[in-house]
Amino acid sequence: MSTQSKGVKGDILLEMRDIVIDGYSDEKWHPIIKGVDLTLRRGEVMGLIGESGAGKSTLGLASMGFARPGCQITSGNIMFDGIDLMAATEAEKRELRGSRIAYVAQSAAASFNPAHKLIEQTVEATIKHGISPEKEAKSDARKLFAELQLPDPDNIGERYPHQVSGGQLQRVMTAMAMSSRPDLIIFDEPTTALDVTTQVEVLASMRQIVEQFHTAAIYITHDLAVVAQMADVIKVLRYGETVEIADTRTMLSHPEKEYTKSLWSVRSIEKDEEESEDIVLKIDGVDAGYGGGIKVLDNVSMEIPRGHTVAIVGESGSGKSTAARAITGLLPPSKGQIVFNGQALPAALKDRNIDQLKKIQMIYQSADTAMNPRHTVRDVIGRPLQFYLGLSGKALDKRLLELLELIELDETFVDRLPAEMSGGQKQRICIARALAAEPDLIICDEVTSALDQIVQKGILSLLLRLQKELGITYIFITHDIATVKAISDQIVVMFQGAVVEQGMKSEILSPPFPDYTKLLLSSVPEMDPDWLTGLLKERAAEGAPG
Repeated sequence: MSTQSKGVKGDILLEMRDIVIDGYSDEKWHPIIKGVDLTLRRGEVMGLIGESGAGKSTLGLASMGFARPGCQITSGNIMFDGIDLMAATEAEKRELRGSRIAYVAQSAAASFNPAHKLIEQTVEATIKHGISPEKEAKSDARKLFAELQLPDPDNIGERYPHQVSGGQLQRVMTAMAMSSRPDLIIFDEPTTALDVTTQVEVLASMRQIVEQFHTAAIYITHDLAVVAQMADVIKVLRYGETVEIADTRTMLSHPEKEYTKSLWSVRSIEKDEEESEDIVLKIDGVDAGYGGGIKVLDNVSMEIPRGHTVAIVGESGSGKSTAARAITGLLPPSKGQIVFNGQALPAALKDRNIDQLKKIQMIYQSADTAMNPRHTVRDVIGRPLQFYLGLSGKALDKRLLELLELIELDETFVDRLPAEMSGGQKQRICIARALAAEPDLIICDEVTSALDQIVQKGILSLLLRLQKELGITYIFITHDIATVKAISDQIVVMFQGAVVEQGMKSEILSPPFPDYTKLLLSSVPEMDPDWLTGLLKERAAEGAPG
C-alpha cells in the first residue's frame, strides 16, 4: 500500500494552543473546553481521561478541526503537520480526514451503513483519496482483519453489519481507520463494547500497528487500566480544563492532583456474597437460536436466587445477551423451559400476561439508543406507570417524583430530553423506567460499560442500595470482572452458548480455575504499563490465544 511520508518519529505532528470550544444549550452558548493546550509527536500515543462531561471527545474531534453539531471552536490554534486547521477550508479538512487523520468511534453500530458490505466500507476512504486501487485496498483490508483477530478474515468482509457481533464490528471499524495508514488516529473509547478476551487481542493489534507505522494517536477512554497499556503520555481533563499531564508511568505511580488520585481509587466497592435457597427464576435445559437453524444457546440451565445478583460473564458470542432475550420472551426457546415464581413462563413474549411482563424488566447497555430522543423523562417513566399500574393525573405525577428521588435525581429532570442529560443521568432514568413496573427481576445488560469509572461507581452503588431497600433480583450481564466483584453473589460463566461453570462468587474467583475461566480472569487489564506485554509473552510461551 502506498502511503505518504510520515516524517521523523518524535517530531511534533499536532499542536493545539489555547483551545476554547462552546456548546449550545438552554438557548445560549456555554464553554465546554476552556483554553486547553495539547502537543502530540509522531508515533506518540496520548491518553485523554476524565469523567463524563470532561470534554475528552470534544477535544479529540477538535484535533481534526471538527466540532459536532451544537458546538463551535471559538478560539485557539490547531496546527497539524504544518497545516493550520483553523484557517483550512472544509474541503481541505475533508481531504485530510480518512486519509491522514482517522477516527474510531465508540459506537460501531451507528457508524456503518447497513446496506453495504463491510469490505466496501472499510476501503471506501482509501480508494476515494487515491491511496491505493480497489484490489490492493481490499487485499490490505483482509490482512488488517487478520491482524485484528477477526474470524475468517478472507471472507468476513462480504458480510453486512448486522451479520457480525458488536465486538467484531468494532474491530472492522478499527481496520477501516487504519487502512489508509494515517498519521493520526483518534480512538474514542474503541474497546468499551468488547469483552475482556477480545479487548486484549484488539489492544495488542492496535498497539502493534501504531508502533509499526509510527502513527500518532489520541486514545480517549474512561478505563484507566486500558490507557495504561496504550499511552505514552496521559492528560487528565475535568470540566473542560487540564488537570495534569505526565508520562504514563509517572502519572500512574505519582499523580500530583487530588482529582487524579480519586480517579485511581474509584473502583473500591465490593459486595459481600450471600446464599439463598429461594429461587425466583429457573432456566432448565434451554436451547435457543436464530434463523437458519443456528443454535446459540445449548442446554442452558441456571437458578437465580430471590433478592440476589447473578452475574453472567463470557466473551462476545458466548450467549449472555441471547439468554436474556430467551428469559424475556424476545427469543422463544426451542427446547427447555423457564420457570418464574414457581410457574412455567410462556416461551414467547406475546403469550405472556401483563403481570408476567411487568415482573421481569430489562435495562440496556446504551441509554442513548434505549430512550426516544424526542421524549422527556416524564414520557419515558410515565408510560410504564400508565401501562402496568394504570396510573394517571396526580397519582402518576406523585409516583414519577418518587422514582426520581429513588434514583437520586430531583424534580428538575421531569421535563428534560435525553440530550440534556449526562450518560450517567440517562442510565439512572432507564433504571427508574424499569422500577416503574415494580418488577421482581431486572436484567442488566452491560449497563455500566459505556460509563466512566466515577459514574460507574455511582450506578453500581445505586443498584446495590435499591436491591437492599426493595429486594430486587438482578441478572447482571457483563464482561467487566471488576463489576462482577462489586455487585454479584453468584457467577455463571458461559462459552459458545453453554454454561461452563457456575457457583458462588468466592468459588468462581478462587483458584484452581478451569481453562476458560482462567483465560477470562487473566484478560482483565491491570494498572501496570507492562501488563499487556507480559500477558502476551506468557500466552506465547504457553501457546494460548491472544
